Amino acid sequence: MDPLRRTATQWLAGGEPAVLVEVTRALGSAPREAGTRMLVSAARCAGTVGGGHLELKAIEQARQMLAAGSTGPLSVHYPLGPALGQCCGGAVTLGFAAFDAAALAAWPQRAPRLHLQLYGAGHVGRAIVMALAPLNVRIDWIDERDAEFPPDDELPEGVRKVCVDAVEAEVDEAPPGTFYLVLTHRHDLDLRLALAILKRGDAGFFGLIGSKTKRARFIRRFETYGLPPAAIARMTCPIGVPGIAGKEPEVIAASVAAQLLQASSAAARGHRSAEVPADAPAQDEATTRSAPTSCTLTV
Repeated sequence: MDPLRRTATQWLAGGEPAVLVEVTRALGSAPREAGTRMLVSAARCAGTVGGGHLELKAIEQARQMLAAGSTGPLSVHYPLGPALGQCCGGAVTLGFAAFDAAALAAWPQRAPRLHLQLYGAGHVGRAIVMALAPLNVRIDWIDERDAEFPPDDELPEGVRKVCVDAVEAEVDEAPPGTFYLVLTHRHDLDLRLALAILKRGDAGFFGLIGSKTKRARFIRRFETYGLPPAAIARMTCPIGVPGIAGKEPEVIAASVAAQLLQASSAAARGHRSAEVPADAPAQDEATTRSAPTSCTLTV
């Protein structure tokens, strides 16, 4: 579930009055895109529409509505440079409305950024799961050792524990475009998993934990199994963003999480490019999301 939607559900269940603030239009160099949301109550905020002076004005407007008992909806247009002194140079329109059960029911369901099969529940595996927990990622966390997993009630939302003996059989269950991370406790198991993943040939990303020496040894084994060079080239080993020093699990996890986000963003850009015909008319730089409004103001 979207972490902000989870917070919204908790606020509603607790009876905390709040205003839902949403970016309904973003033009030029805006800090967040259309559809971005935040919640504002009298005492706290959740989410962000971009920070800075824009967000301060948004919080101020939302709390004025709460104090007045206004339910909205209201639309306010903010030119970021002239009105707010922000150097972005763009403009943002924000929608304001009381947050209630109907608003929660209409909350858009965001598709996960990526679907990850993560093999290995050791220290690094646990750190990666925790690093990805806030990022709306679907994770199949796979290991043959049940004792290595945290208790079920401590698993982050979006994480599915898979404890099976033949872990490599899980590769066949993954849909095309799945991301894979292999970091088990045995090199022979790493090799079997790597072979199964590379033979599929449809991974969105495949990362194998290890050194350059391990990479070279595995490549030699792949060649003896007859894997073509193009298939072998799809493996990333070592894993993580280059240039980050440190072998602590948390450091590795931060580096790997960034690498996965880079790969998923590149895949999303490629998918969007494939959907746009070459002769499609150019669009302006605005992004828009429709929202009902009863009043429109310009700051």
